[in-house]
Amino acid sequence: MNSEFQRIIEYRRSNRKFDANTPVPNEVIQTSIERAILSPNSSNMQLWEFHWIQSKEMLETFVPLCLGQSAAQTAQQMVVFVTRKDKWKSRAKWNLDMVKASVVGEPDKAQKMGMNYYGKIMPLVYTNDPFGFMSLLRRSISFFAGLRKPFVRTGGSANQRIGAHKSCALAAQTFMLSIAAEGFHTCPMEGFDEKRVKQALKLPRGAEINMIISVGLGTEPGIWGPRMRVPNEEVIFTH
Repeated sequence: MNSEFQRIIEYRRSNRKFDANTPVPNEVIQTSIERAILSPNSSNMQLWEFHWIQSKEMLETFVPLCLGQSAAQTAQQMVVFVTRKDKWKSRAKWNLDMVKASVVGEPDKAQKMGMNYYGKIMPLVYTNDPFGFMSLLRRSISFFAGLRKPFVRTGGSANQRIGAHKSCALAAQTFMLSIAAEGFHTCPMEGFDEKRVKQALKLPRGAEINMIISVGLGTEPGIWGPRMRVPNEEVIFTH
């Protein structure tokens, strides 16, 4: 067992009150965001953005947007994790261009699969229309293909949104573990006014807020009691 990783896992707690006299160096946030970018994500589409709130003015702006939570009031830094499902075309093209750039001479089997995946499959998975025809097409393909063999059950916009939020949440967890490894604390906040947060960040309609993470050096009052989890036998099942 890796004792250092165990220490980081146990050190990471949701701390709701940070030390006002201890700043968090910008390089800690920068490094942690760059580590978050390395997180696994669906089809490498990277349908996320990380909005780093570091100025005193913006931090003060976000306090009421986060409903006055103490984790927001005392935060030295914040990072807003945003899903960008609406950027699927540009991200698919980026992946496609990366595959094409790797080709020397004739493409091999893996490169052909990659070009097909990002050139044809991703448009099929992410394209929507006002009448829902593409959603119906995806459900039909999933249904009939699933009669013969295991098949990914794709559907409408809800499936796409869930996938984007899963990937973004993985990045958020990487970020929080990185912050813990650097000796600081975080608090992931879900209590916020999403509409006003999007306005403050000048985000388009297609963007969605996954979570806002406040960062600082935690204090003892910021930990609300011991960490409690339901018994393992209620959540761990061996097959």
